[in-house]
Amino acid sequence: MAKYILKRILYILLVFIILSFLVFSIYNMIPNDKAAAAAREEIKNNNKLNYEERYLYWQRRYGLDGNLIQRYLRWLGLYPFYDGSYQGMLQGYLGTSITQGRPVSEVIAEPMQNTIFINIFATILALGITIPLGIFCAVKRGSKRDLAVQVGTIVGYSTPVFIIAILFIWLFSVVLGIFPVSGMGTPGADYTGFRWFIDRMYYLALPLIVMTFCSLGGMTRYVRASMIEALSLDCIRTARAKGVKEQVVIYSHAWRNALIPIVTLVIGWFLSIFSGSIMIENIFGLNGVGKVYYDALNNNDNEVVLALQMFYIFIALAGNLVIDLAYGFIDPRIRISK
Repeated sequence: MAKYILKRILYILLVFIILSFLVFSIYNMIPNDKAAAAAREEIKNNNKLNYEERYLYWQRRYGLDGNLIQRYLRWLGLYPFYDGSYQGMLQGYLGTSITQGRPVSEVIAEPMQNTIFINIFATILALGITIPLGIFCAVKRGSKRDLAVQVGTIVGYSTPVFIIAILFIWLFSVVLGIFPVSGMGTPGADYTGFRWFIDRMYYLALPLIVMTFCSLGGMTRYVRASMIEALSLDCIRTARAKGVKEQVVIYSHAWRNALIPIVTLVIGWFLSIFSGSIMIENIFGLNGVGKVYYDALNNNDNEVVLALQMFYIFIALAGNLVIDLAYGFIDPRIRISK
C-alpha cells in the first residue's frame, strides 16, 4: 500500500510539473505585459523618467526578465529574482494581483472559505436526498412513484442552472418574499457569533436551495442505475433465496456493490467544492472562488487565474488517487497495492 501511494504521488508530481509548464507557457503567450503597463503609469505621473529604464526595472521586479524556462523556474521558486531572492510557489508566494495590488493568496483566501462553506452544505443536503431517493426508485422500479421521480429528475437535469436560479428568485424572493435576492449578509450589519451565522445562512438559503435542486436529477438517476444493476447480481438472488431479510439485502449486499461506480461521482462532487460555481456565485452576488476566477479572466489578471488553475489541477490529480484508494476499501476484490 505505502509503495503504491508513493508511486502515485511521484506520478502526480510529474504530471503536475508537465501541466503547470504547459499552462504557464499558454498564459505567457497572452499579450498582456504588466511591466510595460507599470512603466507607462510611472511616466504618466512623471514624464522625466526614462521608459526603457523603468520597463527593465519592472521586468526584474515582476520576474519577467529572462527566457521562458527561467521565468517558469522563478515562478516555481527554483530560480532567483534579480536581487537574488526566491519567491515562488514553493515559498508560498503565488504572485500579486494586478487589479487589486495584493498578494494572490490574500485575494483568494476569503472567497475560498466562502465557497467551501456554501458547497459543503449543498453537497451534504444533495447526498442526503439523492442517495435514499435513488435506492428507493431502484427497489420500487417501474412503480408510479418511480416514474414520477424519473420525470422530475429529467426536467431538473435538462433545465439550465441559470433558468432554475431565475425561477427560484422569482418564486421565493419576488412572489413570496421569503429570501433576499443576492448578497451574503445584511448590509451594514456587524453581527458576530451565532447571530452572524443565522444572518449568513438566511442570505445563503436561496443559493443553497438552487444548488441542491440542480444536483438532484443527475445524482438520483446515477444511484438508481447503479442499484438496479447491483440488485440483478447473482449474489443478491442467492441471498434472497437463503431467506436473508430484504433490508439486509438492499442496504448491505446491494448497496456495497453499487458503491463502486457511485464513489467516483461522489468524490468528484466533493472535490468540486473548491472550484466554486461561476454561474451561481455571479447570479446571487456571492464572494466565492468561481466569481473571483470569472472576474480575473475578464480583467486579464493572469496571476490570479494561473494560481487558481494550478490549484484545480492539483485537486484533480489528488482526487484520482483518493478515488483509487476508495475503490480498495469499498471492494476488497480490487487490489490497490500494484
